[in-house]
Parts: sequence; C-alpha cells; structure tokens
Amino acid sequence: MTISLTGFMGCGKSSIGRLFCERTGSRFIDLDDWIEGRQERRIKEIFATEGEAAFRMMEVSALKDILDTGERQQGTEGFTVLSLGGGTLTTPEAVSIVRANTFCIYLRACTDTLVENLYTYPGERPMLGDSQGDRDALRRKIESLMAVRSSIYESSAHAIIDIDGKDYDTVADEILRILADKSLKDSSFAERNNCF
Repeated sequence: MTISLTGFMGCGKSSIGRLFCERTGSRFIDLDDWIEGRQERRIKEIFATEGEAAFRMMEVSALKDILDTGERQQGTEGFTVLSLGGGTLTTPEAVSIVRANTFCIYLRACTDTLVENLYTYPGERPMLGDSQGDRDALRRKIESLMAVRSSIYESSAHAIIDIDGKDYDTVADEILRILADKSLKDSSFAERNNCF
C-alpha cells in the first residue's frame, strides 16, 4: 500500500515520512527528489528554465511512473510512503492519481507554523521566490497560496492530521494510529477505498 503525504511547504512531509519509514521498515519516496534524479537537475532550475506548468506535468508523469510500475515496491511492513510536493495536488490529474492509488494524509498547519518553519529552514522553494528572507512577505505569500490550496488539500485527503505544536514523533504516531484505526492493512478495506 502507498501512503501519500500532502500539505503546504514546510509542514514536514519529508521529515515525517522518513521518520515513519525508519520506525516501520517502510519505503520512502520524496516526489521532488525523484523528479530531480530523473531530470538530473534541481527543481529550482526546472522552474527557471521551463516554468511551473512544465514542472506540474513532470509531477504527473512521475506519479504515474511511481504508482503504476515497479517503482511501487513496498517496504518490509507493506507500506510505501510518498511525500508529495506542496503544489502537486493543484493539478487535477495528480489529484485523481493520488486519490485512486494512495491513502492520502494531509498534514495541516496554520500560517504561523508555516512561517516559522519556512523562515527558519528556507531551502530551495521556487514558489516562494524572494519572500523567505522577510517574515511579513513570507506570510503574505503563504496566505495567498493557501487561499487556493487549503481546500484542495482537504478535499484530496483521506485523513487530516493537524501538526501545530507537535513534534515529528507525535505526528508519526498519529499516522500509525490512523492506519490501525482504519485497518488499512486489511486488503478488503483498502480495495473498497481504492487505496492500492
């Protein structure tokens, strides 16, 4: 089974996903890293040379490759955890692929949490432009993007975890509880809910 993690930049998808996989023996895939490996260039460079629309199509192609082929090899616990990019689900085709082939969990964070995380750990985030060096500009950018994205995240997810004030261990525990509560290891449930 593939579990996908969605949410805005800076909500901890990759860190939480890796931690969950270390604890459960599951396989971890970061969609951005996977694309960079296949393209042999950084996402920042893709955005700069080809633009956002081209990158979103690369995401859709990558999702198909990961979920429809041998790339979906499972970990020892039968899970693959796929960390999506913050904007992956802004493409309707990506939403359809994720909903049909994964159990999607939205890691929901308030603006204050996102500002703090993205200001403290900026990284390469083309969608934020130069706003990361200024808290007020960063807040405005997050609020603008979240005005569009929050409803997409919520409607695309099978489950939602609020992460504000929680450490990564706590969130990983909540993912485990959701999987246990929903009996996702039971194939009959997974088949009924299109989680394979």
